[in-house]
Amino acid sequence: MTQGVSTVKHVVAIASGKGGVGKSTVSVNLAVAAAQLGLKVGLLDADIYGPSQARLLGIADGVMPDVIEEKIFLPIQAHGVAAMSMAFLTREKTAMVWRGPMASGALQQMIESTQWGDLDVLFVDMPPGTGDIQLTLSQRTQLAGVVVVTTPQDIALIDARRAVEMFNKVSVPVLGMIQNMATHVCSNCGHEDPVFGSEGGVNLANEYDSRLLANIPLSRQIRETSDAGQPIVIAEPESVGAMAYRDAAAEVMASLDAATRPATPTISMTD
Repeated sequence: MTQGVSTVKHVVAIASGKGGVGKSTVSVNLAVAAAQLGLKVGLLDADIYGPSQARLLGIADGVMPDVIEEKIFLPIQAHGVAAMSMAFLTREKTAMVWRGPMASGALQQMIESTQWGDLDVLFVDMPPGTGDIQLTLSQRTQLAGVVVVTTPQDIALIDARRAVEMFNKVSVPVLGMIQNMATHVCSNCGHEDPVFGSEGGVNLANEYDSRLLANIPLSRQIRETSDAGQPIVIAEPESVGAMAYRDAAAEVMASLDAATRPATPTISMTD
């Protein structure tokens, strides 16, 4: 029986240099949006110290994955996505007081001892920063690419650049940027206000010859549906945020397909 990511077509990291930019919310909505496209999708919560995906997927505290052959995890299915998280192996109030090598070992076990199956794409919700977890993932899997999440303000962009530079150093292609909390949307009148600035994500994408995949609004809808374990792409599918996530998921998958498509053969005419 095959476990690990050997049968997964694409592994994509969702990363940010800064905590609090909404990376986990972006990850779950990209994963569910990709599943809505008819793809086989997995989601690995690589934030060992602060796992969020159980709550975001609506999986109750204490629900654990089935184990087969005494050591192989079966990912938990939610909203059409196969998910694995440290949150499934501990209780919600448990603090993971581990040094870096222990956290890296836990991540390695979740990667290699989970029966992911024949997935089209496995999204990996990364912790913030550029440390042990990021290096472990880069070394233990063949990452097809990374999506970098940032908010528009300068303090977030500084750390987003660090994330881009790190993935460049380990030869992982940047598939694009997602600017989260791009505008505040008034729940009464619908007016949009770029409270954190407006061009930060665009400028970052241009700086690295990449592209901006989506502008995600700062909205009450996204916060409320996330807290309820219902990603916005399911709970409010016609909302601005949901449509932006679906467009971003489609662009990511198109980029991956283009990268793996065989080059068109060139016929040379000789005498």
